[in-house]
Amino acid sequence: MTGVLSGLRVVEVSAFIAAPLGGVTLAQMGADIIQISDVRGRIDYHRWPLADSGTSLYWTSLNKAKRSVRLDLSRPEGQELAQRLVVGSGGAQDGILLSNLPARGWMSYDALTAQRPDLIMLTLTGNPDGSTAVDYTVNCSGGFPMITGRGGEPVNHALPAWDVAAGLYLSVGLLGAERHRRLTGQGQQVSLSLADVMLSTVANLGYVAEAQVKDSSRPPLGNDVYGAFGRDFPTADGRRVMVVAISDRQWRALCEATGLGQQLAMAGPMMGVDLGDETGRYLARDAIAAVLAPWFAARGLDQVRAAFDGSGVLWGVFQDFKQLVSEDPRCSADNPMFQRIHQPGVGDILVSHTPLGFSEVPRSQIKPAPVLGEHTDLVLSEVLGMPDQEIGRLHDRGIIAGPMAA
Repeated sequence: MTGVLSGLRVVEVSAFIAAPLGGVTLAQMGADIIQISDVRGRIDYHRWPLADSGTSLYWTSLNKAKRSVRLDLSRPEGQELAQRLVVGSGGAQDGILLSNLPARGWMSYDALTAQRPDLIMLTLTGNPDGSTAVDYTVNCSGGFPMITGRGGEPVNHALPAWDVAAGLYLSVGLLGAERHRRLTGQGQQVSLSLADVMLSTVANLGYVAEAQVKDSSRPPLGNDVYGAFGRDFPTADGRRVMVVAISDRQWRALCEATGLGQQLAMAGPMMGVDLGDETGRYLARDAIAAVLAPWFAARGLDQVRAAFDGSGVLWGVFQDFKQLVSEDPRCSADNPMFQRIHQPGVGDILVSHTPLGFSEVPRSQIKPAPVLGEHTDLVLSEVLGMPDQEIGRLHDRGIIAGPMAA
């Protein structure tokens, strides 16, 4: 691939979501991501969801445009090869490791920097002390499940938000460390924990401050928007839409588009609040919703769309993944962020590129995720300069392996 990060090489030793997402984020911008796996396979290589062939749609989606090498990491020879790939040639383009697996033994920072002092190593752990945690166990302690839903029981939402945020933090941290090395010649270890990602985000969004200055915790509000007007409404044809009015302009647009301005204005005096600001609209949200609900109930989704599109109303439609792919024009090859590729084991599918748009470097063609071990021979030859005879001997001894059979 070509891109703004062309020429940058990163070795990834990873599993599951966060670290692979960090790697694919860099790969989509043109970095050469070499993923090292054990010859016996990977713990996430067959994770659900699966295509009919048994190929993991989860794994292939998180590993697009990477190169895959299989080494016997239980043997000293395989560990030495892995170290050599991480250390690289000593040039400014390599010597970077990204991992969320235990950084010990051959993969410890001390072992690698003994061979390359300016090594950059990014490590992700569950907790800052190195103990294990996953998105669900981190999320449950972050407060959000207690304000999600309508009360009665916590809701640990299905989006792995902390994994996603951690993956993006890893890619940003890597670029920061790489810039520091270019300017100073110094490598470094960059550490990140899933728990710290959660804590930082909760604090940055004001929840930590709110808990300190308020006497009570924020209640669960269902789909209502805290501190402004926002609510979901069912339509006549069984669909559901979300409507939000945070600014005064958005509120006026909602009043005009529905033709309910006079009726909605009555909600303010009735509730003893000023609908001219978002606090008043939040306090009167039930009265406002009571006026709006019949309007939505009398109209199908297409009628709502016709009334709202271009009106300045802030709204969206609830849709499942199938509806997103089949009905939403943004999820199509007409969107430059998407491309259609042939993914081995899956078929022809629509995949996403980076959402970042660079004016001087257009998006390149996305390469599919590799078959595990697909690039073993090529990488050893290209990066380490190994002759074919030596690569053949390593195959014969089981130190390396090529593409894994389905």
